[in-house]
Amino acid sequence: MSLGDHFKTIAVNTDLLILGGGMSACGAAYEAAYWARKHNKKVTVVDKASIDRSGAVAMGLSAINMYIGLKDNDNTIEDYVKYVKNDLMGITRDDLVANIARHVDSSVHLFEKWGLPIWKDENGKYVNEGRWQVMIHGESYKTIVAEAAKNALSSLGENGKYYERIFITEPIIEEGRCVGASGFSVREKKIYIFKAKAVLDAMGGAVHVFKPRSVGEGLGRSWYPPFNSGASAYFTIRAGAEMTCQEVRFVPVRFKDAYGPVGAWFLLFQSKATNAAGEDYMQTRADELKKWAPYGLSKPVPANLRNYLMMLEVMESKHPIYMQTAEAIKNIAGQIKDEKEARRKLKHLENEAWEDFLDMTISQALLWASTNIKPEENPSEIAACEPYFISSHSGASGAWVSGPEDMAPEGYKWGYPNMTTVKALFACGDASGASSHKFSSGSFTEGRIAAKAALAFCMDNNDIPEITSEKIDKLKQEILAPLETFEANKAYSNDKDINPNFVKPKMFMFRLQKIMDEYAGGVSTHFMTTKPLMEKGLEFIQYMKEDSKKLAAEDLHELMRCWENIHRLWQAESHIRTMLFREETRWPGYYFRSDFPKMDEENWHCFANSRWNPETNEWKMMKREIKELVKLDA
Repeated sequence: MSLGDHFKTIAVNTDLLILGGGMSACGAAYEAAYWARKHNKKVTVVDKASIDRSGAVAMGLSAINMYIGLKDNDNTIEDYVKYVKNDLMGITRDDLVANIARHVDSSVHLFEKWGLPIWKDENGKYVNEGRWQVMIHGESYKTIVAEAAKNALSSLGENGKYYERIFITEPIIEEGRCVGASGFSVREKKIYIFKAKAVLDAMGGAVHVFKPRSVGEGLGRSWYPPFNSGASAYFTIRAGAEMTCQEVRFVPVRFKDAYGPVGAWFLLFQSKATNAAGEDYMQTRADELKKWAPYGLSKPVPANLRNYLMMLEVMESKHPIYMQTAEAIKNIAGQIKDEKEARRKLKHLENEAWEDFLDMTISQALLWASTNIKPEENPSEIAACEPYFISSHSGASGAWVSGPEDMAPEGYKWGYPNMTTVKALFACGDASGASSHKFSSGSFTEGRIAAKAALAFCMDNNDIPEITSEKIDKLKQEILAPLETFEANKAYSNDKDINPNFVKPKMFMFRLQKIMDEYAGGVSTHFMTTKPLMEKGLEFIQYMKEDSKKLAAEDLHELMRCWENIHRLWQAESHIRTMLFREETRWPGYYFRSDFPKMDEENWHCFANSRWNPETNEWKMMKREIKELVKLDA
């Protein structure tokens, strides 16, 4: 009897299948419930974790980073598109960004209606952290939004289902159409086969593809859920969908070692970052920005260029780099002439400084406390983290999706909004590419947009190709292979983690991280790489794909870890191939191609897209034209 005989196979039929539990999945569930109720359709949400604390907002946030404020100030949708385009060095789908921007305010107002405390001034207006950000008391941000999503599903009765603790492994494709997904429970011996008329991928980005800066007891720490493992990209790549911007990773600058956020300090507190000598490198290295015109001359300076100037300081041994927290607090308090009021303000600012971390990165508050950092007295170190793949923030990697019907240019629209190039497969949040700076509110909003479109697809495509029993048996066998491998070979050695016949998932992850760090421009190489390095890295990636057949799992938890590594491996390969294809350096501070050290607007002002062909197992790289709806200011 094989191990598979001990697992129960459960088939779930639905109209719309939403994969994920983060902000975009919650937005999708909320919106889908409205339209499903009108048309008697079934909606099913499947999450790897638990929706209350799932996704990038799991620990909370101290600000909502996308709020246009169309009725509150002079901001326009065009302004926001310019901001996003500029920050991504000109590589943006204007239509996708604009579509989210015109709807995002209503989502933020929903959050407040549901109970999210948003900071307000004495006139009742939102308190802005920066031009597009509003401050919140956000420790429970995700639980508030998740509750609304679950309530929406519950309103559908038997037509609304939510499954948690289920890891999605593969898309199911029949006749060129995505008709579902396979997966397994991480708590019970159950295999799931989800059959759907439309599938919405909202499974998040990827961390731990690169070796992390923090090791030892800090291993696994990240700004971003440590459990996001590239499931979104794997799902769309394996379905045969066209991908975009797979080279655009994000390298966040954070407070060192505990990955605390810096946004509030730069925007709300107007703090400066300096080198070890106290020099403001944004001023001393201002001439460097001219080399990256027109983007480097804009305000605000793109995030990758701010990173790059800091990295130049580090490479010249002018670090540690410090956030001058004490100076910023005293500057604000010093504007108040009344001494008693100034002291009160100083204490208030000190409390806000700690709350920024307690809202979203509690570990940073603990590190400050353990290293005797008092933000009103001492500066604190900041550093560039390892690269992440997160298109909802300052990255852009994801699926190439169809744009909105009323504004997408020719070539950007081939079907329902947010549908990938694979029929019936939709993407949002970190799963959709070239539409950065969605953050939490924009991801929720894009989930709403995509879910509405996906249900429209269900209405127009009521039939669904059958999934054969042979295919289901094959999927089940592939899912459980690591368990079978361990069971068959565990007696060979007296240490279950050391065995010539298999590799455990933790060691596999370390190997992948080392390859990506050394050959694809990680922390240890100052984010630099070259063609020979990437070609060598791809060679090692192919060895790892062969070795992935020998992954072994002792239990369901390790089975999940095995599949996480398989997902990361495909994200890694897609990334290297697209970096290799784009022969320029456009995002110094995220990565730097030493063999092509300059930006090449003439040849590379375009999208670098890719597609893996499931039939031939071959990759095709291609350029896609950038069609602007909004022109940047000269």
